Amino acid sequence: MDTDLQRSYSGPAAGVGAVYNWEGKKTGVGRMEIVETSAPSLVKIKLDFFKPFEAHNTAEFTLQAQGDTTNFTWAMYGPSPYMSKLMGIFFSIDKMVGKDFEAGLEKMKVAAEK
Repeated sequence: MDTDLQRSYSGPAAGVGAVYNWEGKKTGVGRMEIVETSAPSLVKIKLDFFKPFEAHNTAEFTLQAQGDTTNFTWAMYGPSPYMSKLMGIFFSIDKMVGKDFEAGLEKMKVAAEK
């Protein structure tokens, strides 16, 4: 955990235009902004990383009712410039962010089952 993590929020408290910024020694510097919502099935976020490396992606959360359950999909996509492709040869992106996705999905599951 990044004990020196600094967070700030701007824009509306919820919905399109809501922004979350972070900066920390372990987490680097980044920004998330909600760019699209369609209740109750979609939230799309512009996800920008500035340090330790620059990347600009979209995170998409999709919910689809299936009887008495809900199928939840968490996807992240964006451009893959040369440096990202080169990093992919030497580093497993799944290993870098996979644990964060798993932890986030587990927290979502616990909250949904309350």
